[in-house]
Amino acid sequence: MQSLKTFSLWLIVALTLSSAAGCSSWVYRINIPQGNFLEQSDVDKLRVNMTREQVIYVLGKPIAENAFDNNTWRYVYSFNKGRSNEQYKSLVINFENEKLASISGDYEQPENFTTPLEQ
Repeated sequence: MQSLKTFSLWLIVALTLSSAAGCSSWVYRINIPQGNFLEQSDVDKLRVNMTREQVIYVLGKPIAENAFDNNTWRYVYSFNKGRSNEQYKSLVINFENEKLASISGDYEQPENFTTPLEQ
């Protein structure tokens, strides 16, 4: 009889703890940055007609590349996803004939983006 009471008590404690673990407001979630973190100073180094290798040298390789459109690269960064202080930034880079043609997204276009690098 005593072992049944002990087992029941442990079962209740285990069920209570497992149900409490499902409450996301009680569980600490670590802030993990996702994607490519870019500074505006990095984006300012981009110039029209840069090769793919030059873009990779300046910004690094994008985390995810589009398998269906090799001419578009997306650099995406998110932090604190789903929270009130969520951060999200993206930069889209378009290539034409294996050369950098345009950029768009959450970063300002560099002042001298349209001035090609000296060859």
